Amino acid sequence: MIAAILDSAAEMFAERGPAAASIRDIAARARVNHGLLFRHFGTKEQLVAAVLNHQAAQLVQLMDANAPLTEVATAGTRQLRVLTRALLDGYPVAELQTSFPAAERLLDEIRPQYDNEDAARLATAHAIALLLGWQLFEPFLRTAIGLQDLSKEQLRRSLFVEMLTLARPH
Repeated sequence: MIAAILDSAAEMFAERGPAAASIRDIAARARVNHGLLFRHFGTKEQLVAAVLNHQAAQLVQLMDANAPLTEVATAGTRQLRVLTRALLDGYPVAELQTSFPAAERLLDEIRPQYDNEDAARLATAHAIALLLGWQLFEPFLRTAIGLQDLSKEQLRRSLFVEMLTLARPH
């Protein structure tokens, strides 16, 4: 039941942003009483925190289970969308989310390429920023640069190539 609530909240946060998603709407989507959400999560900010951490855990579970790439990508996109919407709505995401397993994994992959820990952390941050930027600005970028015919799969491949480029020491 808790997972269903968190998944429903994540869907609404990704669609509308946390500010526009009411507790009642989330409860209706999860098919539970809205009082249950208040009892389990308290404030909407606490619900946002729970959703962020739940999504981070779900993404790593899919990665650990060697789930199909499309499933991992869908979960990752939803996580980035919720994160972006929460940031735009003014939620203190860096304080609310307490676990960052995907970022830690990426850092673990990049770290061996660097002699300097700070440089590895910066390369990881650049790669994540690239993903967040595309998540936020994809419609604009596609139109402004003339990439409307580029498939989602082509874009995904290109992003991974660029992330690898960013991760290499210069």
